[in-house]
Amino acid sequence: MKVLANDGISESGKNALLQAGIEFIDAKVSQEQLVDFINENKIDVLLVRSATKVRKDIIDACSSLKIIGRGGVGMDNIDVEYAIEKGLDVINTPNASSRSVAEMVFAHFFSLARFLHESNRLMPLEGDTHFSAMKKSFSKAVELEGKNLGVIGFGGIGKEVIKMGISLGMNVKVLTRKPKTEKISLSFFDGQNVDFEITSTQDWDEFLKDTEFISINTPKTTEYILDAPQFEKMKDGVFIVNTARGGVLNEVELLKAIESGKVAGAALDVFENEPAPELPLLMNPNLSLSPHLGGNTLDAQEKIGTELANQIIAIKTKL
Repeated sequence: MKVLANDGISESGKNALLQAGIEFIDAKVSQEQLVDFINENKIDVLLVRSATKVRKDIIDACSSLKIIGRGGVGMDNIDVEYAIEKGLDVINTPNASSRSVAEMVFAHFFSLARFLHESNRLMPLEGDTHFSAMKKSFSKAVELEGKNLGVIGFGGIGKEVIKMGISLGMNVKVLTRKPKTEKISLSFFDGQNVDFEITSTQDWDEFLKDTEFISINTPKTTEYILDAPQFEKMKDGVFIVNTARGGVLNEVELLKAIESGKVAGAALDVFENEPAPELPLLMNPNLSLSPHLGGNTLDAQEKIGTELANQIIAIKTKL
C-alpha cells in the first residue's frame, strides 16, 4: 500500500505507517499534476488537509485510490458521498484538533477583552510617545469570569470551548438546530472528574439574550449563521470569535455592527475570501485576526497524524 500525504503529516503518523509496512510518499504535488502523479505512482491512499481538493475528476481518474483521508474536521474540500459511492473509504480526524481550536478561541477572547490585539499593534509605533494615553484608552477591559458565553455548535470543538468556559467560571449556553443534552466532563490534575449536563436551545432569542461572548464552532454552511437579524438581537458590546469556516458569518454586517457599537470586538481566524481577506477587515482596530491557525499546533498535528495512520492500518488489515 502506498500513501501520499500531499499536505504533509506528522512524524508520528509517518513512522506508524512505515512500521506497519506501508510505503510513504511525502510530496507536495500541485492540484493540476495530482492525477498524473497518483496514476504514475499507483497511490492507494491520498491524505490531504485543507489545501488539496479531491473532487469527482480525481476520484474518477485515479482507479488505484482506495482511501481518501482528511487531516482535520471539515470535509468540504472532498466529494465525500461520491467517493463512498465509488467504493472508497473516506476518513478524517474530527476530534484530534478540537483542543487546539478551542484554545485559539480563548486566545482571541482574552486578546479582545484586554485590548491586546490593538496594544500589540500600537506599542512598537507609539509606545515611547503615547504610553500614558494608550494605557488610558485600554483601561475599559473586562474579565471572562461570570460572563455569559454562547457557543454555536455542539461538536467536538464546541464541547472543548464549553469546557474552557466552565473552567473559567463562565455561564454557558449552546445553540443547535435541534435541542439536545450532552454530558460535559472536566478532568483535573489531581484525578478528579466533574460532570456537567448541558442542554442546548434552538431559540435565537433565548440564546442571544444577555450573551456577552459568542464562539462559532460549526461545519461549513451554505448560508450565514450570523447575519443582520442576529446582530440586531445581540446585547450591546458583545465579543465574537469565528474559528469555524469563512461564510458562516456575514463580514459586511459584522463591520456595521462594530461601527454601531453593537459588537465591541470580534476575532476572525477564517474568512469569506480566503486566502485574501478583504482590506477593511485587516485594517479594523476592533478585529483580532489570525491566518486560519485554529488547529495548527504541534500537538494537534501529532494527534492528527497518529489518528490517520491508525485508521489506514485498520482498513489495510481488512482489505
